[in-house]
Amino acid sequence: MNEIKNFTFMLFGSIFLAFATVCFLNPNSLITGGGIGLAQLCYALFPSITLGIWIAIISIPLILIGMKFFGKGFVVKTLISIALISFFTDFLKEVIKVPAATNETTLAAVFGGLLVGLGVGLTMLGKSSTGGTSIVAEIISAKTRFKTSQILLMIDGMIMFSSIFVYGNVEKALFSIMGVYITTKIIDQLLSGKPSQKSVTIVSKNITSLAEEISKHLGRHGTILKGVGLNQQTDKTLLLVIVDFSKLQLLKKIIKENDEDAFLVIQEASELYGRDY
Repeated sequence: MNEIKNFTFMLFGSIFLAFATVCFLNPNSLITGGGIGLAQLCYALFPSITLGIWIAIISIPLILIGMKFFGKGFVVKTLISIALISFFTDFLKEVIKVPAATNETTLAAVFGGLLVGLGVGLTMLGKSSTGGTSIVAEIISAKTRFKTSQILLMIDGMIMFSSIFVYGNVEKALFSIMGVYITTKIIDQLLSGKPSQKSVTIVSKNITSLAEEISKHLGRHGTILKGVGLNQQTDKTLLLVIVDFSKLQLLKKIIKENDEDAFLVIQEASELYGRDY
């Protein structure tokens, strides 16, 4: 049942992404971030290859590289998402030839950004990903001191900057940035509704193995705490970690695989200070 629900999220997320790209962004020379934005630039330079195919060409190699870091299950779901996005993009653009929803740049940036946000958010709710540059950002983050969000910002910044030369229009690039900002806000509200950072306290009998897996997949930020049970007066060990909302499902999966009896307390981390925050 959960797999059906996840696939439904992935399906509708892919449709929203394809519709936003074909009907709002691409006709108005606006781009979004990530692999789809990069595919739009490639399509503008080499239109003999369809936009849907470009999305697959850009994303699939990066996803396969990420298999080592994210596991086969996550990669398979992401490949399915990319296949759906590519299919619906070419179906809308090349087969039924859906016209532009608007030629007004402001409206295209606002509603394009909104629909992309819905698409990405639904895909993530389906425990999948739109792949592309987010995979690269995760890998670089694991190897450096930079946070994933910082790397994604740099990559998207380079994509937006490149669009100035591809489309020859600075204003379009600025509208694209506005659309990406709307996208991030929609994703944040859809997945979290509140601040993007979560404070997770884990009570487990397998703290050591959990700490190793969390450090391997989510980074090294965490604290092991010692405590005493309220009723039995037994010693307990707790693990406190701060994670992005986008990593919360992965954290739950890691915990379930290592200790099905673990107890979690998930709270909003509305303000963080010190270290890398």
